[in-house]
Amino acid sequence: MSRYDVELTAEALLFDLDGVLVDSAGSITRAWRRWAERRGVAWTALAPHVTGRHAVDTIRAVRPDLPDHQVRRDADEVNAEQVEDITGVVAIPGMVDVVSAATRAPWAVVTGCPRALALARLRACGYPLPPVLVTAEDVARGKPAPDGYLRAAAALGVAGERCVAIEDSASGVAAAQAAGAAVVMLLVRPVPAMSRAGTVTVADGRALSVTVDAGRVRLRCRTVPELPGPRLSGVEPPAAQPSGPGLPGPELPAGSAPSPAEPPGEAGPGAPRHA
Repeated sequence: MSRYDVELTAEALLFDLDGVLVDSAGSITRAWRRWAERRGVAWTALAPHVTGRHAVDTIRAVRPDLPDHQVRRDADEVNAEQVEDITGVVAIPGMVDVVSAATRAPWAVVTGCPRALALARLRACGYPLPPVLVTAEDVARGKPAPDGYLRAAAALGVAGERCVAIEDSASGVAAAQAAGAAVVMLLVRPVPAMSRAGTVTVADGRALSVTVDAGRVRLRCRTVPELPGPRLSGVEPPAAQPSGPGLPGPELPAGSAPSPAEPPGEAGPGAPRHA
C-alpha cells in the first residue's frame, strides 16, 4: 500500500454526514424512490438532485409546481421514512478511526439532514456526538451555499479558511470551498471531474491519518486520481450531479491571527495547507 502523499494542517475538521461518515445510500434511495412513485417523477430525473441537498430543495428541483406547504410536508415524510429505515446504514470504512482521532481538536458535522435523522445515523454507526452539529433546521440555504460550513466554523471559534472539510458530493465541495475551507473528497460515488477541482481526493477513511498536536490538526492523505464506479450500497450512477464552483478556498494573508479555538490555549497559527 502506498505511503501518504499529501498533508494538510488545520485548526478544525468539518465532516459531511452521508457518504463521508455513513453509508446510508440504500435508505436514501428507497425513501426517494417511493416519493418519486407517489409524485410521478422519473428516478432518472430525481437522482441528480438528491445527494448533499436539503429535501425541500430536491423536491423543488423536480416539482416546482407544488405549493410550499406541500413541499415541506413531502420533505418531512421522506425524512421520517429514513429515520425509521436504518437497514444497511453502516460507517464508511476507516471513518470511525478518523473521527476518534479528530475528537482531540475542534470538529463538527455539517449535513442537509434534519437533526433527528442525523442523530439516528450517527448513533447507528457508533460515532460520538459532535460538539457542533449543523443540520437542515439551522440554515436557510443548503449546500451548495456555504451557510452550513460557515455556521459550524463560527460555532467552533475557527475561521473557515483554517478548516478542512471532508465531503463526497459536488454540492458539498462547492459549499465548503465557498466557506474558504480546504477540501478532502471521498470518491465513493461518481462525481464530475470539474467538481473535484481544488480538492484532495482519497478512496475512503482508510486513506486518511489524523493527529492533533497543540490544537493543530495534521491530516495525511493517500490520494487516488479517480475510482471506476459507485462504492456506496444501493447507489446507481446518476445521469448528472449538480455541480458548483470548484475553486479552492482563499489563503490567509501572512501574519493574520486565528480566531480562538477550543480547547483554550491550544490554537496554533496556520491555515490548511499542503505540507
